[in-house]
Amino acid sequence: MNKRFWMRWGITMVGIIIILATWGVMNMGNEHNVTDAQVGNVSKADSWSQRADLAQAGLGSNYWNNKLNLFDNLSPCHDLCNEKFHYWWQAHGIDTLVDAYVRTGHVEVKNKLGNMYQGMLDRNGGVWPNDFYDDMEWLALAWLRAYEATSEERYKEAALLLWEDIKTGWNEEQGGGIAWRKPQLDYKNTPANAPAVILAARLYKQFGNAEDLVWAKKIYDWQRANLVDPESGFVWDGKNREGDGKIDKTWEFSYCQGVYIGAGVELFRATGDRGYLADAAQTAHASKLRLTSPITGMLPSESNGDGGLFKGIFVRYLTELVLADPSQKEALELLRTNAESLWSYGRDEQRQMFSKSWATTPEPAEDLSVNLSGVMLLECMAVLEKRGLLAVK
Repeated sequence: MNKRFWMRWGITMVGIIIILATWGVMNMGNEHNVTDAQVGNVSKADSWSQRADLAQAGLGSNYWNNKLNLFDNLSPCHDLCNEKFHYWWQAHGIDTLVDAYVRTGHVEVKNKLGNMYQGMLDRNGGVWPNDFYDDMEWLALAWLRAYEATSEERYKEAALLLWEDIKTGWNEEQGGGIAWRKPQLDYKNTPANAPAVILAARLYKQFGNAEDLVWAKKIYDWQRANLVDPESGFVWDGKNREGDGKIDKTWEFSYCQGVYIGAGVELFRATGDRGYLADAAQTAHASKLRLTSPITGMLPSESNGDGGLFKGIFVRYLTELVLADPSQKEALELLRTNAESLWSYGRDEQRQMFSKSWATTPEPAEDLSVNLSGVMLLECMAVLEKRGLLAVK
């Protein structure tokens, strides 16, 4: 279990027993099996787009909750599985629906985005902000993409409202940077800073507000100076978590690498400065050396809970690097290797569910976070396929 999951939520043995006891129980009104009509003939899923279709169908069938207008935290799920509101998991659920809508244009997906808009508001007390700056960044990124895909003003308004709140997290503790959470303003980490760079740079490109670009550069400069190994480009997790000014260099998470890669890519797109792209490429190379198996090329399992999302975030932004610079063959092969293994070995064909290890079959019950990562990887491959970047190995 990753350490951030323990910091954020904790878990009790009683809760584990309850979940184990309810694996076979379904949510009333929800179906948790992928039907033949939904998935078609699995043997015909030769393209990555077809595979992404199957994955999205499985995500909906296994996790979507019509009562909440959100995804269930676990599948199979009893009502108790949703006692905890995983705000940031749902944000990535929105992002994954945007992937599907951009790829297919299906009105059903667009409608589900609208349902999630209301479901998130209902679950979060009628407001968008919460106490975690990184959570709000994930959601703002998702709503900004939803706006770009649909042109619905409410998504733009939600993203901009969240951005105004996010900026209040910047302070001069530790020389700058955005805090991880409002009750702990002196703790700064990569998950609260690199996604903010991505958001600010994308806002600048979308709406042309020069102040957003200033913010993107300022946050990036702090991140690069404080939480990136200057020799290798490997990204450290955080600083001053325990009030001692120390950097958590031993917390090696794939998503920290991914969001810093994404930050460099988005600043390159916003400015044309290839120095940012070089930073992203260096971190991508360091990630392969540090995180993947030298034998198989596989990324490690980062457990379930929050850690289940880490690889999905990593591959999302590694894909952006390849799209920005198709010469990044090492990154492309990392994506291809992991995707082929996920499809062949890390998937339950009947349920269309994925494992936290992309080389072994799923457990009887799997977290939403884990399955979102699997869907993200397949959607990334579909994008690369459409761009013609998978034609030559």
